[in-house]
Amino acid sequence: MADETYDAVILAGGRARRLGGADKPGMLVGGRPLIARVVEAVAGAGRTVIVGPPRPDLPGTITIREDPPASGPVPALRTGLTQVRAPWMVLLAADLPFLRAGHVEELLAQARRHGRGTVLVDGDGREQWLAGAWCTAALRDAVDGYPGGSLGGLLGPLGPAVVGSGDDPRPPWFDCDTPAELAFAADLES
Repeated sequence: MADETYDAVILAGGRARRLGGADKPGMLVGGRPLIARVVEAVAGAGRTVIVGPPRPDLPGTITIREDPPASGPVPALRTGLTQVRAPWMVLLAADLPFLRAGHVEELLAQARRHGRGTVLVDGDGREQWLAGAWCTAALRDAVDGYPGGSLGGLLGPLGPAVVGSGDDPRPPWFDCDTPAELAFAADLES
């Protein structure tokens, strides 16, 4: 039987320019911080690694900072991978208000079937690179020699399977990059 253990890496160190530099992962939706919602969705993880500033309000997580801070998703992923021990992992943004444990389980199940990885796609079929599950060894191999800064440039060549969310009014790939997106999520969760 395949090892069902997985770890989670949550990227939470961006600059949130479109939100005026606010602490985006700490923004509230339905009375709860965005990052707390994502951490709850990965409650089954062996280790939950947050790459970004310290989050003392999230006990049981490992917080680590990329160097230099806010240097982008690829350096953040490299840093997060140093803490991953499980054969499978999920890579997530910290601002996914509608992501639930069932979505994470589906990503992992599809990744294991596929053998390398899987990623959520939005309603237009675009890959959402910060909402996926991966074979840790394959991801480490890809990161080792990758000179670029694009997450799509790193993950796309791995040929992940894609998972859609159908007509879900609360799609798991939806992230909150702007005040309007944050307001939309808050309205749906009120």
